[in-house]
Amino acid sequence: MDNKDRNISMIRDLVNAHAPSGFEDEVLEVVREQAAGLGDFEEDHIRNLYIARKGNSGKPLMMLDAHADEVGFMVHSVRPNGTIRFTNIGGWNPGTLPSSRVLVRNAEGKYIPGIIAAKPIHFMSQADRDRKPEISDLSIDIGSTSKEETEKVFKIRIGEPIVPDTPFTYDEEHDIMMGKAFDDCVGVAALIETMRRLEGEDLKVDVMGVVSAQEEVGSRGAKVAVSKVNPDISICFEACPSDDTFTEPYAIQAAIKKGPMLRFMDRTVICNPRFQRYALDLAEKLGIPVQASVREGGGNNGAMICVSEKGTPVIVVAIPVRYIHSHNCIATYHDFNAAVELAVAIVKELDEEKVAGF
Repeated sequence: MDNKDRNISMIRDLVNAHAPSGFEDEVLEVVREQAAGLGDFEEDHIRNLYIARKGNSGKPLMMLDAHADEVGFMVHSVRPNGTIRFTNIGGWNPGTLPSSRVLVRNAEGKYIPGIIAAKPIHFMSQADRDRKPEISDLSIDIGSTSKEETEKVFKIRIGEPIVPDTPFTYDEEHDIMMGKAFDDCVGVAALIETMRRLEGEDLKVDVMGVVSAQEEVGSRGAKVAVSKVNPDISICFEACPSDDTFTEPYAIQAAIKKGPMLRFMDRTVICNPRFQRYALDLAEKLGIPVQASVREGGGNNGAMICVSEKGTPVIVVAIPVRYIHSHNCIATYHDFNAAVELAVAIVKELDEEKVAGF
């Protein structure tokens, strides 16, 4: 199996795992399988997983970060008619939700299929049709006919996670990956593949991989991780919203099939300008396709890393994803592989003097 086949299989396993914020365990199981032999594992109570590269020896420390969690939902309560009231974990566009398939975990750990209920057009008033849906107005229908049946037969209880029911697919002819949770399963896969390609290399920096928890609800895992790791420099692998299907051509900064996006800033972080320019210049020198962006919204774990005790220089290497934070995302292996190539090149080039200069 070549690297591409292996990586597509890894991405598939990560994407098909169920890991809304706070429930990252299934993704971490896949990471432990895929990263076996790359370093020593350690896991903390918030469910960050640390991978200390073999051969680390007290050199300047590079932290590679990617978050394990996806956006999802949680069971709030059960209505008298047996449908489930739910709340969001992370940011969703409510307009994309009605009629979508989901999986609801029950008290036995089994995932029960359901549908986010949409009132049939036959029963909708004009006011219904004009009204923008809110998550608090929606329900999940698992086919139950009463609250008792939902709780006693289906064994649904409050506090359980809910995830999109969207299996991963890959169209190799056109290089199109589709599925849920590309934010940030493609980033986690990029972190693992970067550490694989660095295996056995004589580096001038040490490397710590961190698969962090709860990014979608405020970068909570990264806050814990950066305090523990205390890195000298960092790369965040992310998935970023692609803007190439609705933005004026002059303003497109995250198109698919154009390489990873490196952001100068977003709502939460201004990435270290010197490190950012270094990475962009290195990509140009090596012929690695990249895109640069200035984002007026959004956020990522870099916000926690850059305000660490050291003010750690950080860049965000993000794989463009169309329709991010929805049940159906689109991304390409081309962009994934370019992100890995750039990260590997950066780590190989860095030394103590360069890190100090950022």
